[in-house]
Amino acid sequence: MSDTYFKQSKRTFLKTGLASVALSAPFVSRAWAQTVELTMLGWYGTAEPDMVGEFEEANNVKFVPKYYAGGDNMLAALAQNPPGTFDIIHTDAEYAKILVANDLVMELDANNYPIDDLLHDDFKSFSGHWDDSGKLYSLITRFGHLGVSYNKDVMSAEEAATYDIFWDERLTGKVGHFDWHLPSLGQMSLLMGNASPFDIGEDAWKAVQEKTLSLKPQVGGYFDFGGTFSGLKNGEMLAMVGIGDWVTGILERDGAPVSSVVPKEGGIQWTESYSIAKTSEKTEMALKYLDYTMSPAGQVKTAQMLGYPGHAVTRAGRAMLNEVDPAEAARSKQVNGDPQDPITLIDEGRISYRDIPVQQSLEDWNDFWSEYKNA
Repeated sequence: MSDTYFKQSKRTFLKTGLASVALSAPFVSRAWAQTVELTMLGWYGTAEPDMVGEFEEANNVKFVPKYYAGGDNMLAALAQNPPGTFDIIHTDAEYAKILVANDLVMELDANNYPIDDLLHDDFKSFSGHWDDSGKLYSLITRFGHLGVSYNKDVMSAEEAATYDIFWDERLTGKVGHFDWHLPSLGQMSLLMGNASPFDIGEDAWKAVQEKTLSLKPQVGGYFDFGGTFSGLKNGEMLAMVGIGDWVTGILERDGAPVSSVVPKEGGIQWTESYSIAKTSEKTEMALKYLDYTMSPAGQVKTAQMLGYPGHAVTRAGRAMLNEVDPAEAARSKQVNGDPQDPITLIDEGRISYRDIPVQQSLEDWNDFWSEYKNA
């Protein structure tokens, strides 16, 4: 992931970036021939062969990915590319509200998707995916939980079950950060006792900053998408802030002695969604792909994704995962009745949904993150 985050104020961005994308005439592709090219803006792995290969073959489609890491970089990519560049936008759910508010994505017909089959009631009306009139614009497709990621050769799951472990003397110089402000600062906010970690007043925000700065002597690095994997795998880092099973799950599959746990202070849910750009000229095929992602087979692929694993969002998808890949279902706790079932954790109130800051701006959090890294 690039260390360069979107620096404009939200107001400036909406005026000069997203607004221009929304209002400009659509770019008409000349590539509409026998093979349809669908350009996807998304996290790494979402348009790789393990995810889209079968759909490409069945529909004579070729995906062209533009990858980013972190929602701020997604917004920057939209602002910096001409209208019509992207057909499908794969976004962190907390940023979907910005896409909807700025008229960048097309309305979806909720009747075409298995909304009633979603695993949790919260998912059926997820924040930012619907407008005030009840129209659907963004479709929740997968999720996962962030907590404490750790080396099992150094500490037990019980020891790792608190964010306080990051200050353990055994970890001096061996704590890594995923280099994105929202997940790391959200976890620090939970540690400070904020039930709504992204909706905090100025006194609480100051306390979060002070607590975060106190961790600096423990920190051995700030890592991009790939660096989080290598830092844990090679033992350079013994614990990591701001990630979860989406990283350690891949390493566990390869036999690395790492894992993740939702600590007693609570975890944070990352949620990913698909929207279709309003300026796309290939909406029919894009809609067909959204249908595919919400099918049981498509949901299994989201759980098995080679880039980073996630959880299915539908009951039918979970049932098929347990049928065709029971080992992965068990490893990721996507089994009804498992005490660590991610849906059970939500029901128990142990999970907060990641969001953009409510009482501060994205720039406030990003500016402090830069200050922290340079301290």
